[in-house]
Amino acid sequence: MASILQVENLARSYGEKNLFENISFMINRGQKVALIARNGAGKTSLLNIIAGLEPCDSGTVTHFALDSFGYLMQDPLLNEVNSVFEEVYSHSNIFQRAILNYEHVILSQDKEAIQRAISEMDALNGWEYEIRVKQILTQLRLPDLDQPIRELSGGQRKRVALAKVLITDPEFLILDEPTNHLDVDMIEWLEDFLSKTRITLLMVTHDRYFLDRVCDEILEMENAAIYRYKGNYSYFLEKQAERITNQNKEVERAQNLLRTEVEWMRRMPKARTTKAKARIDSFYDLKEKAANKITQERININIEGARVGKKILEINDVTFQWDSLPILKGFTYTFKRNEKIGIVGKNGSGKSTFLDIITGRLRPQKGHIQTGETIQFGYYKQQGLIFNEGTMVIDVVKEIAEVVKLGNGDTLSSAAFLNYFMFPYPTHQQPVYKLSGGEKRRLYLVTVLMRSPNFLILDEPTNDLDILTLNVLEEYLATFNGCVLVVTHDRYFLDKIVDHLFVFEGEGMIKDFPGNYTQYKSWNDQRNRQAQLRRRMVVPAQERPKPTPANPNKLSFKEKKELESLEAEIERLETEKAELETALQSGQLDPGRLVQFSERYAAILPEIDTRTNRWMELSERK
Repeated sequence: MASILQVENLARSYGEKNLFENISFMINRGQKVALIARNGAGKTSLLNIIAGLEPCDSGTVTHFALDSFGYLMQDPLLNEVNSVFEEVYSHSNIFQRAILNYEHVILSQDKEAIQRAISEMDALNGWEYEIRVKQILTQLRLPDLDQPIRELSGGQRKRVALAKVLITDPEFLILDEPTNHLDVDMIEWLEDFLSKTRITLLMVTHDRYFLDRVCDEILEMENAAIYRYKGNYSYFLEKQAERITNQNKEVERAQNLLRTEVEWMRRMPKARTTKAKARIDSFYDLKEKAANKITQERININIEGARVGKKILEINDVTFQWDSLPILKGFTYTFKRNEKIGIVGKNGSGKSTFLDIITGRLRPQKGHIQTGETIQFGYYKQQGLIFNEGTMVIDVVKEIAEVVKLGNGDTLSSAAFLNYFMFPYPTHQQPVYKLSGGEKRRLYLVTVLMRSPNFLILDEPTNDLDILTLNVLEEYLATFNGCVLVVTHDRYFLDKIVDHLFVFEGEGMIKDFPGNYTQYKSWNDQRNRQAQLRRRMVVPAQERPKPTPANPNKLSFKEKKELESLEAEIERLETEKAELETALQSGQLDPGRLVQFSERYAAILPEIDTRTNRWMELSERK
């Protein structure tokens, strides 16, 4: 298989911090590779070096697809003076130039220019490309295409940058945290889009379902080295555990040998023969190897929570809207002890506003909220905490408390507590600006939990946190003796933590669903299929087939079985139709499959109609 990227003996350090050293790997065409590492290990630096935006200390990076390469940065750089439309189409792709020209001349109403633009689109077969582009723009729900970039929020900017890189259809694509600022519907669309395309992919993501379903290989960056796993995230977890076990066995064997060698060295042999010198050199190598035992750092977040009284939080008939956008319409709910509730919904549906109303940062326009006297909120906000960048890490937490009381009655100093959260003691005296984005988010989490809340409100806590931190946070929340209300697009996180969901369905309506996200998704898909089936059943009265006159209200046993099978057949055909539509709009089909899928799509429509008519005929006699 042809190689698309070769990284050889790459090294990078910042001051005394060694990010990685002599790492080498190769990515072949068509592979979809994920890069996993803890916050601060150098993931973004490695991607920037590969993309040519940052220098390395040593080593080489060789691209074989520089003419067809795309990079979505974690914090995208966009032209502030451009409109959304101009920014999305700002690449020099020949198709994009043709579409951009066509869109401009349509507005000019210059007939000759319009005809030339149409001819150019015809010559390039640009109409098919334009359909694919508009599908991407629609799925990512970009803001007004005429809106200036400078007016966009961080989430809108990320979606513009993602659309910009996807529509170029590059051979090789690098994505740094692509799911941040996307709602669940967008993530599932992107997951489907990337898994079906033949693009070569290298990405960093903390979204474990996304990683598991898209990638076929994982690179783990640990202790400045690279470990490679040919499989998805589930396979990686299994093989990583094996690697650590085997490596620790090697270290244990080295430690046993070292004890023997220590005794020999203590005798200090006087005769320094060549053999003796070689044994001395071997001793120091062995000593280094014996010190390399891997311990998977675990965070003990057993913090004492404040006592919870009988009354927790009561929301009574609350209504709120921004201008003409309804957020809540007469919402009522009484929270119970130790509830863990997830909040899901499209971007802009009011999830963060709801949290601000609960915590008193916004007042409802109707209704009222009663908070129990013992309730202490711990509010982890989406925008994070604005730190004084020059403050030392240890001073950030000391401003909150010098000592942290744990659930078992023990106490920890603020320094020891930081160490629990994977901030080694040497980093305590570093200024905040030296931390990575993910490390700053972890530090923010420390400051929230140190205050011993009994009602945790988490707004997008999974953004920028590494998978290890997420695992430990999930373990903590599962045993947290208090209420949890969490807004997140991380489906894995929701499935592990929540008892039920508040689903923001739009127009101020909130559905309380009893289950986790996967259960809700299954239920909602079934609901949508049934609604689609019902829409197909609604036809004008004059078009309905007349019931059989004999025994109109009586179905035979055979007809009852036929009716049941028709329902299953119609559902299957509707599913196949939807899959064909997705494939035909993807732009990824070769000519042969395009013809094959088109012919099947044309054939399936009358099949659905025939079975639907028969279903209606039998249903009227049911």
